[in-house]
Amino acid sequence: MLKRTYESVVIVNAALEDEQIDATIARIQETITTHGGEIVDLDKWGRKRLAYPIKKAKSGYYAIFRFNASPDLVAVLERNYRLDENIVRYLSIVLDKFALEAISKQKEKAAAETVAEEAQSKSTETQVN
Repeated sequence: MLKRTYESVVIVNAALEDEQIDATIARIQETITTHGGEIVDLDKWGRKRLAYPIKKAKSGYYAIFRFNASPDLVAVLERNYRLDENIVRYLSIVLDKFALEAISKQKEKAAAETVAEEAQSKSTETQVN
């Protein structure tokens, strides 16, 4: 069956304890892997302020899943999102080749910046000593 790369953004209720949020994210990961999907990337953005209140909540915990799967999995995943009362909002999209290229460039740039910052901090440490 044809597998595509998907991105699913989930906003979890930020009022929950960290353990409950982690359990919700683990359930999503388990659903993806048990239905034949392969998780490529998981970004946990953490608690962020929402642009507008959703169900009287002003903040949410953002998690972004990128995974390879068949289209059937997305239907199963979104059904689980609707049934989970801890999930406030969700959005799942198919990533085309241009989006995948942009994501990889963004990750390379972030990695290069991290290396540059580490090198700069090492050079300032040697100058101080």
